[in-house]
Amino acid sequence: MKFKAKNMKSIFQRNQHSRSFLCLCLVLMVFSIPTVKAQGTSSVNVEIDTFQIKIGEQIQYKITVETDSLNLVYFPEDQTFSPLEMVEALKIDTTKKKDRITLQRIYALTQFDSGSYTIPPQRIAINEEPFLTDSFKIRVADVAVDTTKQKLYDIKPLIQVERNYAKIWQWILAILFALVIIGGLVYWFFFRPKPLTEEEKVALLPPYDRALLQLQELEKSRYLIQDEFKKYYSELTNIVRSYLEEEVHISAMESTTDQLIARLELLKDAGELQLEDETISQFKKVLQTADLVKFAKSKPAVSIAEENRRSVEFIVVKTKEALPEPEEEDRLQDESYLEELERKRLKKRIWTAAAVFAGLIVLGIGTSIGIYGFKDVKDTVLRHPTKRLLEGEWIMSSYGYPPVEVETPEVLLRKELGEFNPADSIQSAQVFGMTNEAGLFSISVSSLSYSNGKPLDFEKAVEAVLLKLEERGAKNLIAKNEEAFTKTGVQGLKTFGSYQMKMPDSNKNIRTKYTVFLYGGVGFQQQIMLTWLDGDEYAEQIVQRITASIDVKTQA
Repeated sequence: MKFKAKNMKSIFQRNQHSRSFLCLCLVLMVFSIPTVKAQGTSSVNVEIDTFQIKIGEQIQYKITVETDSLNLVYFPEDQTFSPLEMVEALKIDTTKKKDRITLQRIYALTQFDSGSYTIPPQRIAINEEPFLTDSFKIRVADVAVDTTKQKLYDIKPLIQVERNYAKIWQWILAILFALVIIGGLVYWFFFRPKPLTEEEKVALLPPYDRALLQLQELEKSRYLIQDEFKKYYSELTNIVRSYLEEEVHISAMESTTDQLIARLELLKDAGELQLEDETISQFKKVLQTADLVKFAKSKPAVSIAEENRRSVEFIVVKTKEALPEPEEEDRLQDESYLEELERKRLKKRIWTAAAVFAGLIVLGIGTSIGIYGFKDVKDTVLRHPTKRLLEGEWIMSSYGYPPVEVETPEVLLRKELGEFNPADSIQSAQVFGMTNEAGLFSISVSSLSYSNGKPLDFEKAVEAVLLKLEERGAKNLIAKNEEAFTKTGVQGLKTFGSYQMKMPDSNKNIRTKYTVFLYGGVGFQQQIMLTWLDGDEYAEQIVQRITASIDVKTQA
């Protein structure tokens, strides 16, 4: 029995050693296998540089792919690492060895909230065959702050800075540039003396000079060479008829040959036109020849046509010599007519320019309304009083003692006060204020000192303020109270509400809103009072800006 027991013990020990050896081999085999094994000769490995970071630190996530150099590899793109955020994806590092290639890409990951997170498996495609990496669990720790060593400070107040006029100058220059362009265009198209064409220059010549010039141009024409006698004689008769109509003042263009000759003979017999009978007879022959060419399709010799042109030129010269010299009265009438004509032209240009300018203004207003809205444009154009206050240059200043610091659209002026009631124990009072009567907006700042040395009674101070409003004519007064704090944390009391009051120089009642800020301590009181028209959105913005700027001090 002892032998058998000993043998059984030896067998059990050998079996136990065999199992331990087998487990060790399995563990070594598991750790020697890569993260992802490809079906062929490709492999994908992934690793990270740390499993724990602080908020905002980065993790280096590295993917390594080994495969054939002819295979196509696709790495993860975009935010596939959620809940971690990919900060940066570095370029792919490539190493080639014979027909094998190793690709490596590093991703920078981070997280801005503390806690435990899991990086999900990432998909890598090799020749469109997907391979998934392992997931990793990451711990993001808070950044510890030792408040015993690191002091805490109050929020710093706003710092008054000088106004930046750069944009204003840019707008001014842009508007001036646009006006210069508009003015240049208006001048170029409406007021610029345009160069005259050749036809306009000829039309402005006196009738005599114009007729001679047109006859010279007819001589240079190619009508006779091209056998166009009808055009030649039509232009020839039009020249002389126009001259006679303008210079002699007879209806020559619409008259027949016989009628025109008859009118010339009547003027000759009346002594108004000193022409010889031979000149009139020669002119009649030219007109008759022209009639035959135009209406009977006659074709005279070229020499006769040229001679007729010279005859017409001679008739024009003789007619000019036969006309009496114009009297001074006629000359003045002609000059007056020309001046009146020039005035009409100038007036027409002015009206045209005004219409263009008005059109540009309407276009600009319409565009502004489309962008900013009708109310904003109307208030800007009509110069709404409280809108001007809101957009003006604001002033930050201190008033009274103990001082009250406040930012206002205008400097507050000191107000004169009468004698104090001894029962109020007022030792000194400084009151400052401003009133915009057009916008029904007012600001009042006061600093009072008392001789009784008692703490300020806020309830009595509020009652005194409301009593003064009623003495000024306020009716249906509504009041609410709440705590108020300055920008540096000084506590006070805010009283606000509305009341009805008659408009100055009118029986119309208006609804007015008001806000009163009261601060104080032992022996002093500081007060800021604002009143404005109910429904005035610009005044509301002014009140908000003033309220945010208030600060009081108990010492100078």
